[in-house]
Amino acid sequence: MQATADSTKMDCVWSNWKSQAIDLLYWRDIKQTGIVFGSFLLLLFSLTQFSVVSVVAYLALAALSATISFRIYKSVLQAVQKTDEGHPFKAYLELEITLSQEQIQKYTDCLQFYVNSTLKELRRLFLVQDLVDSLKFAVLMWLLTYVGALFNGLTLLLMAVVSMFTLPVVYVKHQAQVDQYLGLVRTHINAVVAKIQAKIPGAKRHAE
Repeated sequence: MQATADSTKMDCVWSNWKSQAIDLLYWRDIKQTGIVFGSFLLLLFSLTQFSVVSVVAYLALAALSATISFRIYKSVLQAVQKTDEGHPFKAYLELEITLSQEQIQKYTDCLQFYVNSTLKELRRLFLVQDLVDSLKFAVLMWLLTYVGALFNGLTLLLMAVVSMFTLPVVYVKHQAQVDQYLGLVRTHINAVVAKIQAKIPGAKRHAE
């Protein structure tokens, strides 16, 4: 029963975002992906030069400048042409943007599922339920200390965004070669893990 409930909660997230994310990351709509990718890059580059407060303020001022200018332009145009088209943003002002109780509950349940899953996984790693997995996690954290010394958070986020929008396309174009190298790496890692499990007492996985 619990597994079924967890699966349902997982589906409620992927059903909404998976197809849109895949379309964006694989550049199936070049114009849409370009706008999203460019917006992310502009925002991140701005954050490397200015504080979060300044970036938010500048973005708000830019948006207000555009909407106010357009509002005044349409008002003057209507006065000159003696037309009564109404407010230029009327359709957007009347658009329903509130979240229903069902939607709030849906996203809350999804968030709760991921938070609980993350907490359980961290507990498993830190309390060494599986020695090999905890050692892998320790090695990862050790490597991240060096990464953190070389790059700050914004730089890492910028690199992650660029990778997200480039690596999937590269993989599709060179899938055979990439799969071959990944297979070799996976085989080598599995061999090393098997040796560690054979030499360290209690390192083998135990059934729950």
